[in-house]
Amino acid sequence: MAIGELCNREVIIVAPETTIGEAARLMRQHHVGDVVVVTEKDGRRKPVGIVTDRDVVVEVVATGLDPATLTVGDIMVPDLATVQEKTGVFEAIRYMRDQGVRRMPVVGEDGSLVGILALDDLLELLAEELGALSRLVTREQGKEVKDRH
Repeated sequence: MAIGELCNREVIIVAPETTIGEAARLMRQHHVGDVVVVTEKDGRRKPVGIVTDRDVVVEVVATGLDPATLTVGDIMVPDLATVQEKTGVFEAIRYMRDQGVRRMPVVGEDGSLVGILALDDLLELLAEELGALSRLVTREQGKEVKDRH
């Protein structure tokens, strides 16, 4: 399965000059734990950073800084890890692990933002697949008991 089939295509985006306060309000309003920072060029939104609720707490709140005066561009991670939408699930999991990230913007071939992949999405998919495997084992055992009696 390609990540493009799994990712959430409803991404909350902000510009680099968006204040931390506004980004936090958007996260609360949309019940999400991150905003993707994008720049727009020729009608394409290119992800350039990500700011998470944890970033806001650790970088701004815990240090006593004013969220109204800082921007997402001030605290976003500069080396953004992204994944192409055609990438397979297990390759994406490996890449997220190697990069040490729980969320990753998903991009098209031209580098424009198409969605976001979160660890939660992957856990849900893997749990469903493991459940299906478990049901297979149970069914096979039941079939064996029936066939041998």
